[in-house]
Amino acid sequence: MKMNKWKSLLSSRKFWAAVIGLVVMVLKMWRPDLPIDADEVAGLVTVLAVYILGTAIEDGLSAATRL
Repeated sequence: MKMNKWKSLLSSRKFWAAVIGLVVMVLKMWRPDLPIDADEVAGLVTVLAVYILGTAIEDGLSAATRL
């Protein structure tokens, strides 16, 4: 049962989008001289958040139609 949850998590598009956003934010905080502007980081995080929400809505609607 636990292995199934890990496999599900690691194959999740939402999880990997969140990891990418976290890595970019940590890199920007750790290396302030990174050639990415703070506005670009905010834009990327916004796009990833919208992607995660859209994927969640898609997953929820597809589960609702299966009922």
